Amino acid sequence: MKITKEAVELAAKTIEPYIHRTPVLTSKSINELTGIDFYFKCENFQKIGAFKIRGGMNASLSLSPAQLKNGIATHSSGNHAQALAYAAKTLGIQAYIVMPKSSPQVKIDAVRGYGANVIICESNQAAREAALEKIVAETGAEFIHPYDDYRVITGQATCVKELIEEVPDLEIVITPVGGGGLLSGTCLGAQFFKPSLKVYGGEPEGAADAVLSIQSGKVEKAPFINTIADGLLTTLSEQTLAIIKEHVTDILLVSEEEIIAALRLIYERMKIIVEPSCVVPFAAAMRNAHLFKGKKVGIILTGGNVDLTKFGSWFPPKNDSLS
Repeated sequence: MKITKEAVELAAKTIEPYIHRTPVLTSKSINELTGIDFYFKCENFQKIGAFKIRGGMNASLSLSPAQLKNGIATHSSGNHAQALAYAAKTLGIQAYIVMPKSSPQVKIDAVRGYGANVIICESNQAAREAALEKIVAETGAEFIHPYDDYRVITGQATCVKELIEEVPDLEIVITPVGGGGLLSGTCLGAQFFKPSLKVYGGEPEGAADAVLSIQSGKVEKAPFINTIADGLLTTLSEQTLAIIKEHVTDILLVSEEEIIAALRLIYERMKIIVEPSCVVPFAAAMRNAHLFKGKKVGIILTGGNVDLTKFGSWFPPKNDSLS
């Protein structure tokens, strides 16, 4: 189904009572440090702590009473899982969520906290899909894909719509890319509401499938997986790839060291909690500062559902001993 400007406008009205209109923050010190005018769209302050509530809520509210009666189901490592669990609780229905055992415990606990039925599976796409198929067959629940669903993509497009309304002279926007739901929604939102806006994706070197998919024109798998950005481990779908390939300016890769440096900078200068996946576009902007110097650049900070027990491994104490 073709996603239209009217569909995004309708989605914005539909989900408005159920979400926050998140703030756009700036940091004078970060701007001075980088020479870039950054505008951070803080979806870490969103309901369920992530932008995923936009697509999850829009998709759930698009279902008929007959489709909703047996509940909703999905597979997700965290934020989409929370979005559907929250949507189900709001609508008074059951949610069945398949989560890989590698999912951050904080996200598993949050999904259960919303009353969802959580099914833990092995940490690979095949296991997730097999477990989901079994649950749907047993319950009759309606499957809402984390990103390969036009209703979800349409909901995600409302984020950049708000950002453009807040910063009308924005020149560039950068989002993380995992399955591509947010990036494809952002591409479409930019096309509909500010066609001159350039859209980039940020991707970890340790989960670099989107950049390969754009190059080859078909969905590719990452050659290896090794990143703290746990929300970006999924591959693109045919649908998200088609949208991104047509509209995205480029996909920019970042190293683990650059992700951690970006994470530290956000914590220290902005005093807000964000998860590693969320700072990948900020890291990409700093790595490629020559592309963005003097520009007004929007960064969608996608979520703040961080496992605080990981801080010690991300930021080990410095050895200040003089001996």
